[in-house]
Amino acid sequence: MRLLVVGRLSGQLSVAVKLAMSTGAKVAHVETIEAATHALRAGQGADLLMVDCELDIAALIAANEAERIRVPVVACGVDAGPRQAADAIRAGAKEFIPLPPDAELIAAVLAAVSDDDRPLVAADPAMQAVLKLADQVAASDASILITGESGVGKEVMARYVHGKSRRAQKPFISVNCAAIPENLLESELFGHEKGAFTGAVARRIGKFEEADGGTLLLDEISEMDGRLQAKLLRALQEREIDRVGGSKPVKVNIRILATSNRDLVQAVKEGVFREDLLYRLNVVNLRLPALRERPGDILPLAECFIKKYAAANGVPVRPLAPQARQRVAAHRWSGNVRELENAMHRAVLLSSGAEIEEFAIRLPDGQPLGANPDTAVARTASMAAEAVSRNFVGQTVSQMEQALIIDTLRHCLGNRTHASNILGISIRTLRNKLNEYTAAGVDVPAPQGNVSAA
Repeated sequence: MRLLVVGRLSGQLSVAVKLAMSTGAKVAHVETIEAATHALRAGQGADLLMVDCELDIAALIAANEAERIRVPVVACGVDAGPRQAADAIRAGAKEFIPLPPDAELIAAVLAAVSDDDRPLVAADPAMQAVLKLADQVAASDASILITGESGVGKEVMARYVHGKSRRAQKPFISVNCAAIPENLLESELFGHEKGAFTGAVARRIGKFEEADGGTLLLDEISEMDGRLQAKLLRALQEREIDRVGGSKPVKVNIRILATSNRDLVQAVKEGVFREDLLYRLNVVNLRLPALRERPGDILPLAECFIKKYAAANGVPVRPLAPQARQRVAAHRWSGNVRELENAMHRAVLLSSGAEIEEFAIRLPDGQPLGANPDTAVARTASMAAEAVSRNFVGQTVSQMEQALIIDTLRHCLGNRTHASNILGISIRTLRNKLNEYTAAGVDVPAPQGNVSAA
């Protein structure tokens, strides 16, 4: 985490900085709000600003916003009372840290505001296979395209790859191409010179230069317009960029990671994405499976989120009750990891007993987590899949896959449709797998009784 401290560095503020550094933060310092905006504009990136409450926090945030620089602010003050803290929050600060500082409070606030605590769980064989590939390519400088549905954790994977790379000690900069208006994205990426357009009151370093030496993540790159795609392609080929309004190119040394929840091959066919850019980005593809395709990760992820939000809200860590575990494991989680995280956050807040009961696990509209069709079969199969996943150590991926499919099918009483739904694969894929197993002499469960094979 990159922390920029704003204010006179003396006494208790200096102690707070040392405590922040002890948590792993990389700390820089300026004394005035003008210097803070200038440093950010010039490319001295920061994930968080720690600002003396005696300074004009509202003016600092306004100056940054005018430059489209959005970095969260934490205020701090020596022997500050409730009124000063409230004024700082009203001015736009996310949190207030009283000084003299408390080490645990510093660590908790930095973690909560930066929100970098997003676990990469890979207990399921499907996710372990992706992680193995990520580990293989992380040390290279190859561009990587990370694909998958919304909410599967594409940025978490990108941060993982950066952390395993030779650039891990350099900046990791993320740009959401879908969240920035088209007419502003160019200067956001490449920067601009003073006077390049109305409102460009000073030179602004773009994300390419801010990421120099490190990694640049282009999140949801499929949303980038064609003209900017051409400029991006040149930057990737030449390893240099042109600031908006600039007269000479600027060399950059970065690794590019990109994410998309769309089929970019289809986007190329439709003429909305450049084929040559796709080839340049897709040196390696990491496809993250949907959560329903990695059932072995559901409960470990749920437990991680329960611990995270129990700590954040100052409440005891409560385990999921058995019935709640069954419901969580059986749910399809169409919103993937993001939906699961939000549901666990709500569950932590709504629970009051010794365990998190199923009534506390609710959907975004407030309704209880409902059972899927064929609940009894789905629940049994999900529990079986979870049990099998704990015994996979020492086996190959294909052996683990076979064991998971056969065991799930057995607990579905041979019903192919139910099993494919639980496994998160198509019925055609399941049948092909079963044909392979039968040909190899594996005993494949047949439909039982009056259960249709579907």
